Amino acid sequence: MDNFFFTEKDIEIEKQQLIDEGKDISEVEQEFEILKKIVREKGPILNHEKIISLFKKCQDLPLRKDYSYYEPVYLEEIKREWGSSFYKKNKNLSDEEIKEKIYGGWFGRCAGCLLGKVFEGWYREKIRSFLKKTGQFPLKYYVSSDNIDLKIIENYKLIENFCVNKIKNMVEDDDLNYTVLALDLLENYGFGFTSFDFSKNFLGKIPILKTYTAERIVYKNLVNFISPENSASYLNPYREWIGAQIRADLYGYITPQKPEKGVALSYRDASVTHIRNGVYGALFITAMISIAFCEKDIFKIVEYGLNYLPQRSRLVQAIKEVVEYRKRGVSYEEVSNIIHQKWDEKNPHHWCHTISNTQIVLIGLLWGNGDFGESICKAVEIGFDTDCNGATVGSIMGIILGKRNLPKRWIDPLNDTLETGVSGFSKVKISELAERTYNIFKKGD
Repeated sequence: MDNFFFTEKDIEIEKQQLIDEGKDISEVEQEFEILKKIVREKGPILNHEKIISLFKKCQDLPLRKDYSYYEPVYLEEIKREWGSSFYKKNKNLSDEEIKEKIYGGWFGRCAGCLLGKVFEGWYREKIRSFLKKTGQFPLKYYVSSDNIDLKIIENYKLIENFCVNKIKNMVEDDDLNYTVLALDLLENYGFGFTSFDFSKNFLGKIPILKTYTAERIVYKNLVNFISPENSASYLNPYREWIGAQIRADLYGYITPQKPEKGVALSYRDASVTHIRNGVYGALFITAMISIAFCEKDIFKIVEYGLNYLPQRSRLVQAIKEVVEYRKRGVSYEEVSNIIHQKWDEKNPHHWCHTISNTQIVLIGLLWGNGDFGESICKAVEIGFDTDCNGATVGSIMGIILGKRNLPKRWIDPLNDTLETGVSGFSKVKISELAERTYNIFKKGD
């Protein structure tokens, strides 16, 4: 999206999204191709109303008869599609243990995000080529620009401000902005917050140009008096992209061993900006984090987390595929190639979709052998949405391990400080955010 107007690329994304959802686009397929040609020749601004008219028309398209998935939108319908092997609290954690893990989640999320941020928007071939030329392949640590030839930095358009040798703290990123925003939401409105409360907090605390894709569409929708109940589906080609999933962590942090409670909170947030698999990804991450407070076995965390998703959804099928690859002993290199055969990283709809990136998160977790650094590096090296996936894997591993067990080499460069674009949080201690998160947990326990 070119700031505020739909482009030819967005028209194609909407078409792909409709096909993914199982919509029968036969009656409008030609309209999509004609409109893309017009926008390509005359630009998006002059054709804005035509694009909107087509998008509105497509909202009422019927499902194809051969569509085999069932993917409900509303929480009560989603719950009726849940699995049956639910996680049951199996250990009483002390308050100090819970606090330690919340701290681990925050610091782990920041570290994983920073690792991936330097590669954001890079294709896998570029990532690997850069790492090999600079003696940093396979990825084992944050990228450093020390002792790298200036021509390499220029050729790869490396942003040195994101390199470990240049940072003074965790730099601003939307992955962390949204975690902070969720914290602020809970502090202002409590566990009983509504989707309307989320919308008010969202508009009041983040400028529109610090939002992207679905969040920017929804920002516009809310300002134009589209209700939170309809804001995710109205003129939103990105409705199954990764945005809600990267906002999900805090709801797991504050509901240790209570995944159903965390999922209900996460849904109220996610459903304002996304639908179906875009929401399911958020619910899955929240559930896994909640479960990870007492469960260290990644297979069990994933399998329990699966039960909080609609069992006939595309996301569940994709998660089961990755788990099966790991059980069959498929190597990291092989599974990385499988992902790139299944999804085209040069297609923005694939690059930023919830399902493709959830599969990569699982690869980081399942092939990471319980090691924090190995897990985030394997999630990032594959490519796609590198900072988002690094952050999510780092968060889950941080919960499993707890702050004191996170390697200092990954945590010390953050200097316990995070820059954000959230009003009231321009520069804040990561430990303060963790402490405030723990206090929210205590109020709702």
